[in-house]
Amino acid sequence: MGAEGRQRQSRLRISGVWKAYGSRQVLRGADLDVPAGALVGVVGENGAGKSTLLQIAVGRMTPEKGTVLRSGSMGYCPQSAVLNDTFTVMQHLRLFQVAYRLPSLTRAHELMELLAFADCGRRRAGELSGGTRQKLNLLLALMHDPLLLVLDEPYQGFDWDTHQRFWALAAHLRDQGRSIVVVSHLLHDLHHFDAVRQLREGRLVTEELTR
Repeated sequence: MGAEGRQRQSRLRISGVWKAYGSRQVLRGADLDVPAGALVGVVGENGAGKSTLLQIAVGRMTPEKGTVLRSGSMGYCPQSAVLNDTFTVMQHLRLFQVAYRLPSLTRAHELMELLAFADCGRRRAGELSGGTRQKLNLLLALMHDPLLLVLDEPYQGFDWDTHQRFWALAAHLRDQGRSIVVVSHLLHDLHHFDAVRQLREGRLVTEELTR
C-alpha cells in the first residue's frame, strides 16, 4: 500500500470499555473492531447502552476504563437530530461547509438528491417532517466524505424508498473502503451487515447472520 493509501486508511477499535450511570453499569468491558471496508451492525434491547457505546466511540463521552482508537476523518449521526429549527436546510449546509472547510457543497447536493429531499433547501428545519429532519441529520454527517462513519439509527422516519437508498449508499461507501458502524433495531436490516454484534449485559457478542 502506498503513502496515499495508508493516509486514507480508516478504523475504529474499542477495547475493554466500561461505563456506568450512577450505580447502573451499562458497559462492562465492551470490545468492537470496525476495520476499513467493513459495515458492522450493533443491536440490542432498549437501554442496553448502544447509544452510549457510540458516544464513547466518537469522543463525546469518556469511558471509566478501556481505550478507543480511531483513524481517518469521522462522521457521526446521533440518534436525535441536533438542528437549529430557525435555520433553513441550506443554512445548515453552509454552516457545516465552513466547519468542515469544504471548497463547495457539491457532495451535499449529491446526497440531497440521493436521499430525495433536494427540493427542501429553502425550508426551515422546524418545518420539516421527522423523516426529512433525519435525512438532514444524516447528510450533515456524510457531506465531508468521512472515512469512518458512526451512525445511530440513521434512518428513523425514512420511507421505504429512502430506507433502501440508504443501504445502497452504505454498501457503496463500504466498498470504497470506509469503516461503518450502524446501530439498528430492525431485524430485516441485519442481512445488510458484514458482521453484527449484540450488546448484551454490557458486552458485545457476535450475532450469527443468516443469509
